[in-house]
Amino acid sequence: MAAFASPSTRLSNLSLKKTPSPLSWKRPLSPAFGLSSFPHCRRSAPLLVVMSMDAKPTVLVAEKLGEAGLNLLKEFANVDCSYNLSSEELCTKISLCDALIVRSGTKVSREVFESSGGRLKVVGRAGVGIDNVDLAAATEHGCLVVNAPTANTVAAAEHGIALLTAMARNIAQADASVKAGKWQRSKYVGVSLVGKTLAVMGFGKVGTEVARRAKGLGMHVIAHDPYAPADRARAIGVELVTFDEALATADFISLHMPLTPTTSKILNDENFIKMKKGVRIVNVARGGVIDEEALRKALDAGIVAQAALDVFTVEPPPKDNKLVQHENVTVTPHLGASTMEAQEGVAIEIAEAVVGALKGELAATAVNAPMVPAEVLVELKPYVVLAEKLGRLAVQLVAGGSGVKSIKVTYASARAPDDLDTRLLRAMITKGLIEPISSVFINLVNADFTAKQRGVRISEERIILDGSPENPLESIQVQIANVESRFASAISESGEIKVEGRVKDGVPHLTKVGSFEVDVTLEGSIILCRQVDQPGMIGKVGSILGEENVNVSFMSVGRTAPRKQAIMAIGVDDQPSKESLKRIGEIPAVEEFVFLKL
Repeated sequence: MAAFASPSTRLSNLSLKKTPSPLSWKRPLSPAFGLSSFPHCRRSAPLLVVMSMDAKPTVLVAEKLGEAGLNLLKEFANVDCSYNLSSEELCTKISLCDALIVRSGTKVSREVFESSGGRLKVVGRAGVGIDNVDLAAATEHGCLVVNAPTANTVAAAEHGIALLTAMARNIAQADASVKAGKWQRSKYVGVSLVGKTLAVMGFGKVGTEVARRAKGLGMHVIAHDPYAPADRARAIGVELVTFDEALATADFISLHMPLTPTTSKILNDENFIKMKKGVRIVNVARGGVIDEEALRKALDAGIVAQAALDVFTVEPPPKDNKLVQHENVTVTPHLGASTMEAQEGVAIEIAEAVVGALKGELAATAVNAPMVPAEVLVELKPYVVLAEKLGRLAVQLVAGGSGVKSIKVTYASARAPDDLDTRLLRAMITKGLIEPISSVFINLVNADFTAKQRGVRISEERIILDGSPENPLESIQVQIANVESRFASAISESGEIKVEGRVKDGVPHLTKVGSFEVDVTLEGSIILCRQVDQPGMIGKVGSILGEENVNVSFMSVGRTAPRKQAIMAIGVDDQPSKESLKRIGEIPAVEEFVFLKL
């Protein structure tokens, strides 16, 4: 049985590296916008309204914005700069405003959108994160939300390098010592960076810039990002490695991954044990990617020699936070984007996005879904869910070193092409492929842009069926070409990973995996097993899951012929333990299996 290892979790484009996973296993083969992004709309008005030429819109700037951005806004709109507003004051003011610009300190709640009376058209977040904006309420009230994701890239990378060098030479501790009247040269002997290995965890924009700068310092740079393009890494002399390889070989680790359910506390007790003794860690990404208590224990045990942190799980951290007070930890108060140049860049980027949206343009930095007419959404609702889950399913089946570059989507329908707009469905497939393991929010506005940015080509084909066009679609099929699969049976006769689904009685179903017919609802999570078709298999697997109190919601078996090969699809409400999955893999008749989260 293959050893269990931590799954890879970061996406910057769709190119994969081989990474062991605890959730799949195979024997040698014998020859042979969640829907929450599209809430039910109260009205079918268009999302963006073009302002009339005889009246300037009003933009409320609720937190400090760079002068260059303010000047851009003033050329197009009346600008009201009102800072430090209470929630009540913001709700009172907002009914007089067409756009609102905030940073991270202002909470744009459902009450704000309700108080706007429908006038608020755009919310601009001057920065990347949008945790302080109620996206569902924004969409429901026909308000576009845009952010400024690129302007602070260099600033964040520079701050990462600053923390790296300051940590290596004990700058902060030595400074405090001298100011306390001490002169302790021998206590603060540092380490050199030249020739040391830096593991960049997350090879997106910021991670790439950190790697460039570290190479200039004479460091050997490796990177882990299961979806990073190998050609971009090679171009700057960076080697892409697996998650475990990065942990085991790095002298320094610099974190640049988004905070998602799969990256939350990814540096934990289990993974600190895998690191080289004396490793040094820098985090200018998101506080939640580190289990802070586990890091403190690793520091005390000497596994981690030093850490430099700009971000924390709770900000600001409590005054008695033991990690912040640790002698071997250097801390800064979330200063990654805090340079004059970055602040001006963010101001310009968000001002341009807000002005463009007020003019009726669709921004590539939109982070919520545009309004969809209620009657269209009601009809497409189950197909939207089906499309996203097929995308999630397909990408989890991918393994190996070649990148995901070519995706084919086939729609089977009795409707004429003009009667079926597939843009929303294509967007949701893209959402399923990319969003679960990235910080990008996919919707109808930015889906094609995001796919193109990552070098992913999505082609569409329609099969026109005979019969009644009462239902918009008979089935949706997703194929990924030129990749290896974690589950060999998902490969079709033509060599692509293939999954197919349809809607039955309003519920999305998975109906085909590779060449095998199945019939399971796309709810919860799924275990796929390829097995020898023989009596008792359902009972054996069910017993293992039952012993762990894992509820089985459904089972379906598709086979090539009696007593030959079969695919068993098992729906579960909870994630089984590694031990239970291992026991399933050890059943003699099971040839391979994979666990998939939906």
